[in-house]
Amino acid sequence: MLLDGSKESSNVEDRRGGGGGLVMRGGLGTLVLALVAMYFGVDPGPILQPSGGGTQDPKEKQFVSRVLASTEDVWHKLVPGYTDPHLVLFSGATESACGQASASVGPFYCGEDQKVYIDLDFYKQLTDRLGAPGDFAEAYVIAHEVGHHVQNELGTLQKVHQLMAQASESQKNQLSVRLELQADYYAGIWAHYAREQKLLEVGDIEEGLQAASAVGDDSLQKQTKGYVVPDSFTHGTSEQRVRWFKKGLESGDPAQGDTFNTSNL
Repeated sequence: MLLDGSKESSNVEDRRGGGGGLVMRGGLGTLVLALVAMYFGVDPGPILQPSGGGTQDPKEKQFVSRVLASTEDVWHKLVPGYTDPHLVLFSGATESACGQASASVGPFYCGEDQKVYIDLDFYKQLTDRLGAPGDFAEAYVIAHEVGHHVQNELGTLQKVHQLMAQASESQKNQLSVRLELQADYYAGIWAHYAREQKLLEVGDIEEGLQAASAVGDDSLQKQTKGYVVPDSFTHGTSEQRVRWFKKGLESGDPAQGDTFNTSNL
């Protein structure tokens, strides 16, 4: 991405290196448990050990701040009265209004405090284990989580959570998939305008598509379990995630991203 000289968001809070956190130990086995926890609710607590805090790379924060600022510009134009989310960088674990945020659950958005939480070690996993390297792949992760904030701003998140409270397990999973695919669509909308603003380099879109594919439920289940269980999907297949990201990229129009009123996801 061509972000040199771009403005930085003031809505980034860096909690890395504060001490008393948790970090993941181990190699591939640790990653497998972390991925399982991220998508299937398995607790990888036994492989988490206390840490005195990690090191901070100011370039990492600068990159995240510039991507976040870019999303702010886009959504202020598209959503009247839009308020910016905050983004929390942490190492190992930290507290959120939705409970403890840990590296094991991956990046996520908490609607209760309107904050995105990211342990940047996830980017290393995205590159080394999931085969989705590149700065635009990293930016896609931020744009996707900001997409959940857009849902919160528009009232979608609250409505879906109300439906989930009365739904069966399979229905909850389907609603979750629709939420996630819409967040992918919104990430595509951000990419649409980033491209218009000449922020993208050759190959960036391909990096984003690869990242969307890498975190599909079917791809992750094949890697962690060796087989897929479609009824347990909560984020959508690789094909679905790529398709909805591309739809947002092509249209740039939030109104065309209603994943809840279509039978063909």
